[in-house]
Amino acid sequence: MKIAITSTGNSHDSTLDQRFGRCNFFVVYDTESKSTEFIPNPGLNAEEGAGPASVQLVASRNVNKIVSGEFGIKIKPLLDSLKIQMIVLKDSEKKISEIIEMLNH
Repeated sequence: MKIAITSTGNSHDSTLDQRFGRCNFFVVYDTESKSTEFIPNPGLNAEEGAGPASVQLVASRNVNKIVSGEFGIKIKPLLDSLKIQMIVLKDSEKKISEIIEMLNH
């Protein structure tokens, strides 16, 4: 299973980015191969449509779940239609490595 995590940076020591559509990076973690891919968010500075563009990006990576601090109101119906689960994590101090550790248990 592939899980996208919103991240403030491109390392395992980066912390969870609370913003889905305007996060700095998406981390795509594969629970089977234990691999991680850091993808810069092209919609970071978009004037509008950052959320839906981010949905398209993570959906193109075949993710099943997304971990973020918050999702915009336009995002839930899009993710529901794609059968991608939203996981809201309010701990902005949580490191990517710690989130991956949680996902493995």
